[in-house]
Parts: sequence; structure tokens; C-alpha cells
Amino acid sequence: MGLFSFLKKKSDAPPAPAEARPRPAAASPSTRMPLDTEAERERQREIARATAAKIDEIELEMASDIFDDDAWSSPRRAPAAVAALAAGAGGAGVPGATGTGAAGAAPVTLLDGGLDTDGLSGLDSALGAAAAPSSAPAVEEAAILYANGQSDAAEQSLRASLSSNSNDRMPWWMLFDLYQAGAREEAFDSIAIDYASHFETSPPAYRAPAGTVPGAGGGAGSPAFSGVTPTASLSGCLDAGAGARLARLQAPAAGALGSASSAASAPPVRIEFSAVTGATPEGCAVLLDTLQALRRAGRELVLAGADHLVGVLRPMLAIGEGTASQAPWLLLLELLLLMNREKDFEETAMDYCVTFEVSPPSFEAPARTALSISTDDSAGSSAGIEGDRFLLPAVIEGGSPSLLAAIDAYAQDRPLLVLDCSHLARIDYGAAALLVTRLRALAENGDDSPRRIELRDLNHLVAALLRLLGAGEPIRLYTHRY
Repeated sequence: MGLFSFLKKKSDAPPAPAEARPRPAAASPSTRMPLDTEAERERQREIARATAAKIDEIELEMASDIFDDDAWSSPRRAPAAVAALAAGAGGAGVPGATGTGAAGAAPVTLLDGGLDTDGLSGLDSALGAAAAPSSAPAVEEAAILYANGQSDAAEQSLRASLSSNSNDRMPWWMLFDLYQAGAREEAFDSIAIDYASHFETSPPAYRAPAGTVPGAGGGAGSPAFSGVTPTASLSGCLDAGAGARLARLQAPAAGALGSASSAASAPPVRIEFSAVTGATPEGCAVLLDTLQALRRAGRELVLAGADHLVGVLRPMLAIGEGTASQAPWLLLLELLLLMNREKDFEETAMDYCVTFEVSPPSFEAPARTALSISTDDSAGSSAGIEGDRFLLPAVIEGGSPSLLAAIDAYAQDRPLLVLDCSHLARIDYGAAALLVTRLRALAENGDDSPRRIELRDLNHLVAALLRLLGAGEPIRLYTHRY
């Protein structure tokens, strides 16, 4: 007899024989639904969505419980949204982080070269391989069909190839781009669940077609606009010195195909944040003034790397430090507003109200803001680009002589040409052939050496067509990433 056997509950009744034990009733055949029906697939998607939402909720609660242990003993507490990033004083919870959490202290540097990235090399390699051109015949067929305006036929070709090319992500990506270009959010969400299940990854998020700004009419924000877009690439520590780069963005730029006499018809403004590693209160104030002035003027903003800058700002904030500068708080609120993240905005606004005992700014849905999707190159190479970009229109058809002439004018005295394709949804076959020919000629006519030409933020349908037409060195193609 074991030492604790006397604690066991005794029962005089002998165990029931196996055949006498009750068994669960078998499901009625009439209640079963075939797994291959659309209704059952939709039910499985709803279950997946609900499960993912519940997991996110549980993880958020666990993170709050783990990192808010000192909330009752210390008046200085980091916002809940940054607890996981700023656990411990001085960013102890972030590998390679330095600086303090106070907004009025020295600049906060998130990455100082001490972060061990050896374990990430395999992931980077996998992403690079996934972004390589696809060998599936359906990819080239769909690219040609879509270029010729046959979207339905292109969709059928891509859908038919999903089962035969199980490990190729390119047909999936092209379908995502096709649905986004057609503003078909329901179809996008439906296939996104299948994509996440098939590749065991997070489903991509739907983004409204770039350039379709409500009430833009025929101005610069409309899909028909093309021309030079003022661009500011911020890098290193965001300080007061950024004012010189940002000031030029508020003046209407020349070179657009349409009129630039008013703010409504002025070209979009692009700001790159991906290379920012730290910030000072003075730099936050300069950027905040620029963003608010552009938004009040009705200018369209293209924010590249906005999520990255949000991650830089959050460790600078601490609830309860009312003597710190308000600039980092207000810049974070402005970014969340421009990114249309209302829930995060309201939570941060409440923390701001508690800290400074003032009324927080109110949320206003942005009308003319686009977020640039990350490209398949490294963040550093994209963020290091200096100078203005040339924005291509949403649709390019026919000979487009005015567009090609504007590109020639943009190329004057420039060793690097960067064509922004974030608005470009479709280019027909003939126009694509003419564009590739013109870009090759511009590349060869450089003054001292071949001119570098980059097409950035391409969708995968257009990129597949350009590859089919032989676009390559010295023309570099950078697609966005899902």
C-alpha cells in the first residue's frame, strides 16, 4: 500500500464492465455537412477567425499581467501597448536597446548593432526565395490576361493553379493584388483564410486601392495622376535637424502632369521612416508640425515605415511623467490617426490624458493617406534612397506619350530613377513593352555609367508582366510583400 493510498476515495461498487458503460450517441447522418461545400468552408473560416481573435485576446491579457507587476507600487508605469517592448528600466526587455523611457531624456536608440540576428538569416532567405519569379505557366498566362483587361479569366487561371502548385505562393499573391485592385474585399478575405491555413502563416490584411481618395476628383490624389512626388527619407536619430528635409514637402512640387496651383491638386508627399533608429522631443515636434500642416492643407500623404516609427516612439512614453515633453505623445497620436488605427489611438489618448491631465486630441478618420506596403528588399536599401520619386498612375494604356515625356524630363541629371508604382494597378501589354524599351534606353544613356532604374511597390501582376517582357538589369523590380 502506498504512503498516500488512504487518501483515495473508496467505493464499494465494482467498476462497470466496458460493455455496460454509456457511449456517446452517434451523430445523425442528416446533421453532417460535406466538407467540400462552400457553406462548410465558410463555417471553418468563421471558426478560424474567432479562434485567432480569442488567442490575441488571451495573449494581450497575459502580457498585461506579466509586465504590469509594478503598477501598484510605482507611480511611473509604461503604457500597456509598449509593456512587452519596454519591460524593465532602460529597455531591459529589448535586446540591443539603450536609453531611458522618459520623453525628456536622451534620444532612445532601438537598434545599436548589438541585436543578434543570426537566427533570422534563415527567415530572410526564405522570404527572398519566395519573392523570386515563379515558374508556374499560369503566372505568365494570368499576367497577360490581366494586362489585356480580362480580369475574370486571369482569376480563373490563378485559382485553377492553386492546387497544382501547392508550394508556390506567387499565384496567391497575384490573386490578392487582383482582388485589391478591384476593391473586392470579401473575395480577398475569403482566400486570405485559405492562404493562412495552407502555408500556416498569418493571413494578409486587405488594403484599399491606393490613389482612390474620396472626393479627390481629378486632382493629384486621383488614380489618373502621375508625376514627381516630393520625398523625404528620414534616417538615424529624428532630431531638430530633420526640419530642413521636411520643410520642402510643404511647397507644391513642379513636374506633375496636372495643375499644381493649389493644395488639392498638388502631388502626393512621401515620407520614409524605415531607417529611423531613435528620436528626440525636438525632432518629434518638427515632424508633428509637418504632418499636421500637410493634413490640414488636404495634401495626400504616403507614409512608408509608419509602423516602424510607432515602435521607436512607444518606449519613450511613460504614464505618470507629467513633466516630460508632450511632443512624442502627440506625434504618436498623429501617426495612429493617419494610419486609421482608431482603437490604438483611443487607448493612447487615454494614457496621454492621465499623464498630462489635459484633454486629448479627438480622432478624425484620415481622408488622404496611404500606407506603403513593405517591399521584398531589405528595409535599409529602400530607406537609403534620397531624392524625389516619380509616381506612376493607376492604369497605363496605349502609347502614353505624355507619360513617357514626363519620365524623360524626370531623368534629366539623375543617376538614379525611382518610379513609385504604389498606385499602379494595371498596365496593358503594349504600354508595358514601350515602358521597358524607354527605361532601357534611359539606363544606357547615363553620363558616366549606366543609370540605375528602380520600380518600387509593384504589385505581382504587373511585375510578372514586366519580367515576361525582359525587364531586368539595369532595371530593378521591387514588389510589395504579403
